[in-house]
Amino acid sequence: MRIWRVGKAVVAAAPAKINLFLEILARRDDGFHELETVMVAVNLYDTIELTATDDGELHLECRVPPARQARGLQDGSSRLWADLPSGGENLAVRALRLLQQASSTRQGASLRLTKRIPLQAGLGGGSSDAAAALLAANQLWNLHWTRERLLPLAAELGSDVPFFLTGGAAVCRGRGERVEPIAGVASMPLVIAHPGTGLSTARVYAACHVPSRPLSARDAIAAVRRGDRCARARAMANRLSEPARRISEEIAALGADFRRLLGQGYQMTGSGAAYFGVCRSLRQARRAARWLRGRGWPFAVAATTVA
Repeated sequence: MRIWRVGKAVVAAAPAKINLFLEILARRDDGFHELETVMVAVNLYDTIELTATDDGELHLECRVPPARQARGLQDGSSRLWADLPSGGENLAVRALRLLQQASSTRQGASLRLTKRIPLQAGLGGGSSDAAAALLAANQLWNLHWTRERLLPLAAELGSDVPFFLTGGAAVCRGRGERVEPIAGVASMPLVIAHPGTGLSTARVYAACHVPSRPLSARDAIAAVRRGDRCARARAMANRLSEPARRISEEIAALGADFRRLLGQGYQMTGSGAAYFGVCRSLRQARRAARWLRGRGWPFAVAATTVA
């Protein structure tokens, strides 16, 4: 995750992620699911800007760029962020408050959050914002905490937040909080699209049946390391895709358009509702994004993975 200073402010670029592989291993007693997933960060970014305050309070300003200024957006795409939490329930604000309490700092912060990652997409935007807030505030407040010391706070905030403290590519287990980085991953061109309708993560997981013989992430991990596009396409899997398609006709229709467009090497990310496809080149990814926007999908963008 990139973090830099601009005057008195600390700025962080919070990336999206895709799940190249996601399998459900078991249902846990605490209500969560045991899973194994391969996640890779993507160069689609929210931006967090933090400035220190002396009042000990946390202030949030949320911004959504108009369609003409943002990548991949159609006019009328503002509904992608219609449910953006703008108060204390925002995950980035919760991250700041948790770090305040854990460090006993008396400092506050003014947070400006610019959203570009769609909500309820399976792209990890909220989790990435939370991780960015932890890292940026750690620097802003001169706490000098290591990432290892921040990890328990990240895990408390959400299953995907620990991944974003590490970034790049990783295999994640448990609820997702046990992160094993994958080194030496080559950049991968992608097309990403969102149907405009989000999905509740809890509802998708509730509709998912635990398989009697779970798939292994071994082939996906090997394919990511080799940088073989065809091998990656063969190893891709997401156990949550089928229940998500049952729940939402729009997600099923978006998946059908990806099948028409690419044939293979595409799938839903996370618990939805976004799909991504692995492309031969960034040029092909850009053409694919234009085609998807022409089909009426409100968000479609070319991107690359970032290791």
